[in-house]
Amino acid sequence: MSSPYLHLENITKRFGSFTANDQITLSIEAGSIHALLGENGAGKSTLMNILCGLYQPDEGQIFLQGQSVKLSSPGTAIRHGIGMIHQHFMLVPQLSVTENIILGQDFSLNLNLRQKAEAIAAMSQAYGLEVDPLAIVGDLPVGIQQRVEILKALYRQAKLLILDEPTAVLTPPEVESLFIILRQLAARDHTIIFISHKLDEVLSLCDQVTVLRRGKVAATCSSQSTTRPDLAQLMVGREVLFHLNKPAIAPGSVVLEVQNLQVVDDRNLPAIRGISFQIRAGEILGIAGVDGNGQRELADAIAGLRPIRQGSIFLVGQNVTHWTPQQRVKQLKMGYIPEDRQKMGLVMSFSIARNLILKRFKRLPFCRRFFLRPRTIAHYANTVIQTFDIRAINSQLKVSQLSGGNQQKVVLARELSGDPCLIVAMQPTRGLDVGATEYVQQALLAERQRGAAILYISTELEEVMTMSDRIAIIYAGQFIETLDAKAASVEKVGLLMAGGEEG
Repeated sequence: MSSPYLHLENITKRFGSFTANDQITLSIEAGSIHALLGENGAGKSTLMNILCGLYQPDEGQIFLQGQSVKLSSPGTAIRHGIGMIHQHFMLVPQLSVTENIILGQDFSLNLNLRQKAEAIAAMSQAYGLEVDPLAIVGDLPVGIQQRVEILKALYRQAKLLILDEPTAVLTPPEVESLFIILRQLAARDHTIIFISHKLDEVLSLCDQVTVLRRGKVAATCSSQSTTRPDLAQLMVGREVLFHLNKPAIAPGSVVLEVQNLQVVDDRNLPAIRGISFQIRAGEILGIAGVDGNGQRELADAIAGLRPIRQGSIFLVGQNVTHWTPQQRVKQLKMGYIPEDRQKMGLVMSFSIARNLILKRFKRLPFCRRFFLRPRTIAHYANTVIQTFDIRAINSQLKVSQLSGGNQQKVVLARELSGDPCLIVAMQPTRGLDVGATEYVQQALLAERQRGAAILYISTELEEVMTMSDRIAIIYAGQFIETLDAKAASVEKVGLLMAGGEEG
């Protein structure tokens, strides 16, 4: 029997007293698509960083095609044919597709970009990854940018491709297109490691599944011989509720009212075109739509982060159209969970404790006479860490050292503290494992039960339908229909999301 393409033998990696990878042994066959699952913080990223040469294992060996290799740097990993497509793309938006692909690969004085663009165009067609080699990357849709990342790895002769949460920012058609590409690559003898939290996708796409839990291999099995609940239980060590218990609540008074809202995007083009709606206390209004139809601009405008061209916003009966974000938070208790926790939700170089008080650091009890009170801040942070089950050694740990799920819990803890009357949740479970997703959803449902009004925005259709009391479908910056969530069907909402109408 031939040896596997990749074999990891007792890989162990420690950071001080913390063991991120603990005696991991794993084999992946050539030409297969192998899923790597686990909670946020289970050790997946550390293991992949070892494969990419960013980290060195403290113990264990790596075998490629039966040969022991030492991946001492990213350059060494690339020379051994290992390429990684990160969840947050490593592209320069201002450069062209061709320039991004050859960046760091060609150091000659005469680059001959035209010739390289022709070669990249031919390669993109050969692999079914059609993309304009002369297009500016920043102008491309997210799905096409991901193709550029894959082409960049293939241009470097990668035979082992690692994809980290590749579908997190893709629309359903883009996901299907990606899966076709990955199956074609596997058929051409490329070996693929697929990291995802979406269990249905894993079962549909992958041949084998390895589950990590707390740094150890919990199980490796065929995707044909397992189920979604089984995988979820292996990941988190307990049964996961896939069906939320959402008790019936009679909505109270109007908390948020938006009248004829018009907002432009970063290029000064219309993004929101005359939207009007209300949300009452104890109600979740879900926004369903394909990414890029004005969701971000709507959320930012309500939070006070984006100027309004026309229209009005009323919060608890007060006209807050021209209020600053600070005024909305301080005077009317508004919580905002932004789309990108790393860029907008957190200061990555700050500690957990400091991130938890970002909105209140100027006020008592955290500040007295212009001086921060470290003991009070630390005591508060330790209490919150326990309440929200943030997995961290202590409150002084930088949030950059936390897993994605725990970073999201820090954002959630800060935004839900103080019992906000309105919560704007923008993609609150993006990139989270099943356990963390369940936690975030239950926390928001508890806020609904308390009487908060919640604007829930997600590109995950099933999630919106599960969480919402009413669903507004957004298309090209307009609400084309608002439905009762109980009566709405996936087929109808999906059709409306694409700009169609029920026939």
